[in-house]
Amino acid sequence: MTNAKLRAAVPGGRVLLPGDDGFEEAARPWNASVRQPVAAVVEPGDAREVAAVVKYAAQSGIPVAAQAGGHGAAGGTEGAILLRTTRLGGVEVRPGERVARVGAGVKWGEVLAEAGRHGLTGLAGSSPVVSVAGYTLGGGLSWFGRRHGFAADAVRAFDVVTADGEPVTVTAESDPELFWALRGGGGDFAVVTAVEFALFPAPALYGGRVAWPEHRAREVFDAYRELTAEAPDELSLWFGRVNLPNLPPMVTIDAAFLGEEREGRALLDRLGKIGDVLRDTRGPLAVADLGAITAEPVDPTPGRSRSELLTRLDDEVADLVLDAPLAPLAVAQVRHLGGALAAARPDGGPGGPVAEPYLLYLLGPAFTPELAEAAGERLRWFAGRLGERASGRKPYTLLGYGERAAAAFTAPVLERLRAIKRARDPRGVLRANYPVLA
Repeated sequence: MTNAKLRAAVPGGRVLLPGDDGFEEAARPWNASVRQPVAAVVEPGDAREVAAVVKYAAQSGIPVAAQAGGHGAAGGTEGAILLRTTRLGGVEVRPGERVARVGAGVKWGEVLAEAGRHGLTGLAGSSPVVSVAGYTLGGGLSWFGRRHGFAADAVRAFDVVTADGEPVTVTAESDPELFWALRGGGGDFAVVTAVEFALFPAPALYGGRVAWPEHRAREVFDAYRELTAEAPDELSLWFGRVNLPNLPPMVTIDAAFLGEEREGRALLDRLGKIGDVLRDTRGPLAVADLGAITAEPVDPTPGRSRSELLTRLDDEVADLVLDAPLAPLAVAQVRHLGGALAAARPDGGPGGPVAEPYLLYLLGPAFTPELAEAAGERLRWFAGRLGERASGRKPYTLLGYGERAAAAFTAPVLERLRAIKRARDPRGVLRANYPVLA
């Protein structure tokens, strides 16, 4: 591989090879504990340059791994061209149609800021710095998923570059098989350069975080179970047990309600009866401020995570989440699912429906190899004690380091995805974070 050949393919972008200034930083994913020993990093300036890079890679027998910020990076990129889509920007909101069109490098915070000006929202998750395209390719679990389903369900069209370097627009009408695979099956089938998706009315939002000291954990968790048993689909609630450096252990409830403040406060009145509140940020929310609910890091952070879909939230799960030693993990979080996420849709993508009513998400720091190993051991320990309360399936968008795509899909869905991969990319030019053939 020569720098000259790649530079000729991307005159408007940037090409870095090992040894070049800035290469290590450019190759590093958002999860800095994941190594990406790639052969080159290419940042195309537009979709035509993406096509030129993929065509060059296909002709040269070099795999391509496409990422924006690299939030879902999992390694496995040896010898590949890392195709950074960060320069593929642009946010177009058509409020009359309730539709947005964004480039593959656009982050959710950019979309929400523009959509919110029109009283609309997209199906964003908790972080404003995650790319729309990568999140959507994995399915996308949103604050508003209980009301509107997966983010992937809202997609109207993808602009992509195929494995042989051809740019095309993919819709349910033009290519139903590829369209289906892209809506939650990952990045194995084409390189996405732009996404067009539906927006939803959000004239009012209410939400925030309430935190209590750890000794209130049982009372808070009991309230969480009561609230989620009757919550309308417009309300999403997450329970968290948090153990961060330089802070006392605490428990939290994060809330996002698609509706007016008065109704949201009434729905969460139960929380006001629990004393010793450390912090309460609940209030009316602008769409652009959804990321403030959990206040997740916006800079790259090394970590190890694991998610498990829960068949029920019984006393045994409560005992594990509340009483088991958490360290060296920092967060044990229970997310309420259900609603539209559990509804079967004839036009749905590979990831749904999700029948499990809750999800357990665990996260630990990985600043050193020793911390990463310790966090991994603790993640496995927690998972091993769930038994039949964990279904064994996982959302693709929340797969963790060392896991495989097979864990995210039923056997028939996985086989269908593999058949599409073999047909559309027989030479294995495109390499997803979690390949369906692995």
